[in-house]
Amino acid sequence: MTESCEDPIQSFLDLASKASEAGKSIDGFLKDLIEQRGEELPIYPYRKIERCEDNFRLLIPIVPPEVWGCGVTYKRSKDARERETSVKGLYDLVYEAVRPEIFFKATAHRCVGPGEEIGIRGDSKRSIPEAELAFILGFNQEILGFTAGNDISSSDIEGENPLYLPQAKIFNRCCALGPSILTVEEAGKEPRLHIECRVFRSGNIVFEGSTSTSEMRRSIEELRSYLCRYNPVPPGSVCLTGTGIIPPDDFCLRDGDIVEITIEKIGTLRNPVKRL
Repeated sequence: MTESCEDPIQSFLDLASKASEAGKSIDGFLKDLIEQRGEELPIYPYRKIERCEDNFRLLIPIVPPEVWGCGVTYKRSKDARERETSVKGLYDLVYEAVRPEIFFKATAHRCVGPGEEIGIRGDSKRSIPEAELAFILGFNQEILGFTAGNDISSSDIEGENPLYLPQAKIFNRCCALGPSILTVEEAGKEPRLHIECRVFRSGNIVFEGSTSTSEMRRSIEELRSYLCRYNPVPPGSVCLTGTGIIPPDDFCLRDGDIVEITIEKIGTLRNPVKRL
């Protein structure tokens, strides 16, 4: 938290609002703030905060009133979900359709930040991480910035019947966000970013994969536009843009695993796994 223009800045939305009032970009407003009051602002070593050393830890960078998800935006995701489902051809149609798949994912109390436990359903036999670039909406449904997201999913439940998607996606601690926010001024509206995912079990890597947002079939603006059509999405809401990293069919998250998602220019989102 810091203070500017007499009112405290306690969140990313506060920062965006203050920048807008000043007629500046978020980056420009922050630069001016640091130049004016840099000596008064506390400085913490990022590595210590990231590793939760010396009682410092990163909090969730945005507390979203709503989290939405997009599916089948990468070919790998389409192929994997087609293998899992009993309704053959469904995901091929979605992948090629004009309208993207968009679903409700979470509310703020179902989200966790860096270092916090993510949940896997107790009634699921196959839960997997989904490493995704997420965008954050502003007061006019514009994109303010990007962060990393983990759309934890119960793939066996969705595979049994596509109508079970809400149960496969929405549960306690089903979404992790962080560790930082990359502003749209720095990233651009259609960033091409490298994404990696690793899962550690007893200190050993049991899964790793990578992709790039350049492999997405749909543009971020297309996803934003469809999400906001006739839909008053509140400011600060987050939209996960889909995953291009798919674990093998025999892989399943276990209690005690550590999931790391790294996105270029954003950092590493690291969370332990807890079976609910």
